[in-house]
Parts: sequence; C-alpha cells; structure tokens
Amino acid sequence: MKMHISLKFLCAGLLIYVAVFAFITPLSPALLQTNLTEIKPGSHTFELVGYNSHFQSAGSNALYLINDSTLSIPCTVTQVADESHLTAEVTLPNEMHSKAFAFVLNNDIDGTVFLETPLKVTDFTMNPDLARTTMPLFQHREAQFFNYPYQPIIMETIRNLMWHVPMWFTMFVLMIISFAQSIKVLMRGQRGGDDLLMPIQPERVRPHDNKAAMSAAVGLVFCVLGLITGSIWARFTWGTWWTRDPQLNGALVVFIVYASYFILRNAVTQEENKWKLSAIYNIFAFILMVVLLMILPRFTEGLHPGKSGNPAFSQYDLDSSLRTIFYPATFGFILLGYWMYHLRLRILKIEQAHENLLA
Repeated sequence: MKMHISLKFLCAGLLIYVAVFAFITPLSPALLQTNLTEIKPGSHTFELVGYNSHFQSAGSNALYLINDSTLSIPCTVTQVADESHLTAEVTLPNEMHSKAFAFVLNNDIDGTVFLETPLKVTDFTMNPDLARTTMPLFQHREAQFFNYPYQPIIMETIRNLMWHVPMWFTMFVLMIISFAQSIKVLMRGQRGGDDLLMPIQPERVRPHDNKAAMSAAVGLVFCVLGLITGSIWARFTWGTWWTRDPQLNGALVVFIVYASYFILRNAVTQEENKWKLSAIYNIFAFILMVVLLMILPRFTEGLHPGKSGNPAFSQYDLDSSLRTIFYPATFGFILLGYWMYHLRLRILKIEQAHENLLA
C-alpha cells in the first residue's frame, strides 16, 4: 500500500510551515535584569534591561514596583537609551507592608511585562494597613503582536519544542506499528490442526516481519534525533549535555534495547526462528519503552515538564501561540516518519525480490 500523494504534499507543506514560523516568530517582551537588587527607603536611580522590548518605539513607559497587586509604587523613567535599556528613579517611603517587590512595566506595544527577580527592601517600618488601603496604579495589557511566551532560562530555546517533542511522538507511532506487526507475525506463524508439522508459509509471515522491522528501524532514527535535540536543549537550559534525568536516561535505554533488536535479527540465520524471536523481543521492547518513557518518569523526580508535579501541555508550557506551530510540527513529522517507513519497506521488498531471482 502506497502513501497517497496528497499526504506527501501535506507533509512537505506542514514541515515548511514549521521550519519558517518556528524561527521567525519572536518571543514576548520581558524585563531581563536590573542593577537594583536591594533597596532602602529614599530615592534611588536604577537601570532596567528589556528583552524584545520597545521602550523607545512605545514613546511612553509606565513603570511600577508592585507586591501581590495590593501595593504599587510608581517609578519615573528619566532616560530611554534604546529599545531595551532605560534609566528610572523611585522613592520609597519609610513605611511599607512588604519586604519584596517586583518591577512591572506598561507601554502600548509590549503590554504589561514583569521582572521575575524580586527586589528586596531593608531598613523600613512595617505597616500592614497599607496593603488594605493602597490600590494598584496600573492595568494589565497584552502585547500588540503575535509571539511565543518568554520563559526564564529557556528563552529562545523554546523553539526546540517544535523539533524535539515531535521526534518522540513520531517514534512512538512507528513503534506502535512495529508492535502491532510483531503480534501479527506470531499469529500468522502459528501451526494448528493437520498443519502442525507443516512448515510455515513465508508469504503469510514475511510481510508482517518486514513491516515490524522497517517501522522499528525508522523509529530508531527518530529516537536518535530526539536524543540529539534533547541533549542540545539540555546544554543551553540545564547547563550540561547530559544529566541524571529519568526520562533522558530512559530514552537512552530505549535506544539500546531497539538497537539490540536489529543485532538479534542479524544474529539468527534460520528465517522462521528469526521471525519468532524478533517478534517476541519486539513486543517486550515496546512494553519496556512505555514503562521507561511514560510511566516511570511520572513517579520519580525529574527535570522534564510533566514530571514530579511539573505541568506539561498546559498554559505554562504550551500556550495558544505555541500550539499553532507545535501541532502542525507533530503531525508533519509523523507523516514524514510514515513516509520514510513506506520508502524503506519498498526498498526491502525490491531487495528480497532481487535475491529470489538470483536464487
């Protein structure tokens, strides 16, 4: 069965769309850092650095110190050096209700952006009543352009979501095909009744064995790609090419297990034994993959989202802007993997037909 040409065009179109928009879509504006980390009551001048911000283009920037949206202290912007650097002043009173504040900036282009690092206040008089009497002086705004969410540490590497995660989805789809075909190998290879002593007909089993092997082979390619993209991502976010994350180590074990599947196939020369042993091994390999990548990491501490209470595929990790690229990327790579599987299967059939002619 050939892959319909419309699916091939769809696959190519999706991957071109992903390759373009995964890189040209900017991250949402953010406040990156400030030289002010600790402050006392009185007047202070400080600098603020933005990321993908538009301090100059916006014309007017409203800057505040806030705490839990109950108390806000306005800051005065004194100089805007460029789109991402400004200087401001703030005067803190002697009485406050909190010892930690955050910076928040409003303008017409960037919307409302926050600085995650809290600003610590010292040498002040605590007055809890201020929290009940002072209202915030700003209104939350949205940025005026389409963007990816800004996540500290991850930052620009969030684009790797469109490549790394779809590799694993594609691998799972191909391994499911391999698993199903291995079950068919065992079912078609059964002898029963008067045929108990008769040899198994190759035409009943070989097509399913070929499909099991070729889908696993292409799935292993995507497993390697997933490991490579994951290692690169880890280097830029976790600071190392490899770490003792259970899902990362489990993926390496999966690669070794499926690589051993092909070693087993090449080690057995008798065709009927190769079919049965490979099928049995492949079924257990698939079960082990599910345990290592989907079950075990959810009960152990890990750095991957979705593990140990970390959210995954939620508003924190996959917002609406990411979904517009991520879902087409996943579907496109699955189609690509399925296309590669069909091509590899056709090549194998040609090779086997050639061998039969020579025999």
